[in-house]
Amino acid sequence: MNILLLGATGRVGSHIVNYALLEGHHLNVLVRTPEKVQIDNENLSIIQGNVLNKEDIIFAAHGCDVVVSALNTDGTTTLSESMPLIIEAMEHEGIKRIVTIGTAGILQSRSTPNTLRYQSSESKRKSTRAAEEHHKVYNILKQSALEWTIVCPTYLPDGERIGNYRIEKNYLPVDGVKISVPDTAEFALRQIYTIDYINSRVGIAY
Repeated sequence: MNILLLGATGRVGSHIVNYALLEGHHLNVLVRTPEKVQIDNENLSIIQGNVLNKEDIIFAAHGCDVVVSALNTDGTTTLSESMPLIIEAMEHEGIKRIVTIGTAGILQSRSTPNTLRYQSSESKRKSTRAAEEHHKVYNILKQSALEWTIVCPTYLPDGERIGNYRIEKNYLPVDGVKISVPDTAEFALRQIYTIDYINSRVGIAY
């Protein structure tokens, strides 16, 4: 499969690069700093550009079947500002499927119906800024015509790839407290093969 990967130099994104290449996919990665991608592989195309430039995204998306976004918030509004541009680029290139990495904060609260976890007592984080960014992206995707899935990990230590974890549609698995970066990346990549979580958020935890 031909994949456009955004956020390839981040914690989750760098693992997605490795797993996708191991599985034989062709990857286009759009990065601001190409030298950060220290991999030489004939199936990897490194494209310098910015997710805040729609023409860069269109160029990188050309010929791709699916978009995987592992962009993070990084204390900026890049996440929510880039999503409308990503959607426009996907529509331009006729791509319907996108898998993104979100946060458990935007899953539904069990204790307070009709609110999200970051808006309820379930969230232990003092700052809600990152969750608010992810919430904006969730709302933008809901209003699109794309087939989207938002993978929503809870506390995300580097850890190891265990391959055994719990998942739940729109909720965080009960008593889930963490999930490793490699397992999150593995699960996110697996979503390009399945329609199980189309137009859904997915909570993931051990």
